[in-house]
Amino acid sequence: MQGLIDSHCHLDHFSDEELPSLLNAAKAAGLSGMVTIGTRLSHAAEQKRLTGFSQPDMRVWCTVGTHPDHVEEAPLPSVQDIVAIADAPEVIGIGETGLDYFHGQEQVRPRQQESFRKHIQAARELDIPVIIHARQADVDVATILEEEYAKGSFPILLHCFASSPELARRVLALGGYVSFSGIATFPKCEEIRSVARELPLERILVETDAPYLAPVPQRGKRNQPAFVAYTAGRIAQERGMETAELVAQTTRNFARLFRKVR
Repeated sequence: MQGLIDSHCHLDHFSDEELPSLLNAAKAAGLSGMVTIGTRLSHAAEQKRLTGFSQPDMRVWCTVGTHPDHVEEAPLPSVQDIVAIADAPEVIGIGETGLDYFHGQEQVRPRQQESFRKHIQAARELDIPVIIHARQADVDVATILEEEYAKGSFPILLHCFASSPELARRVLALGGYVSFSGIATFPKCEEIRSVARELPLERILVETDAPYLAPVPQRGKRNQPAFVAYTAGRIAQERGMETAELVAQTTRNFARLFRKVR
């Protein structure tokens, strides 16, 4: 596997008619693959269908799960429900899941936490990464990860890093990885760039979170997987290395974490 990987995007926000040109733009930008991320377990079939747009030189994989913002929309699934849905060749991870205390009012937080633990348990059973969304909930995210990890290991990816350096350190201590989005290119986000400079290179991934968070110089536009190249370029600049070197390393990191892509 060669070329840059967008480790987190939402292809279900694009029409089927848009996707061929989207993939062509990604190829032109040097990508060789992307992961479309589930935000509602009830929409897992759609995520799996989108992997059908995969091409020999532009792979599309998916994850399945329920975002913390959506935990009240349906009864919480059991761990075995999640496992049954995720146990498919095209599904390479569980999530995105986690905690969002910015949107989630206090009364819904226990439900978010229960959903988070169930997703983790499913990821442990299948031995595939759990994709974590953390917003204004760093302490509880780290605590739950550590408590669950003590019961048995599981692969971890903290996506769209916009948290404290302490959360990054605690994720790394569990063998986890950290993914940087276009936020790392925003002028006022120096603290995020400082974390991107300091983390071990072998634990870094890059993503778009498309169609959101387009990086500089595309900020304000609808984001797309091709734009992950700008984020990779900025992180390489911050680390004082060639972009090609960072691209090669993040692709190796992706393959090491998402073992099903081999």
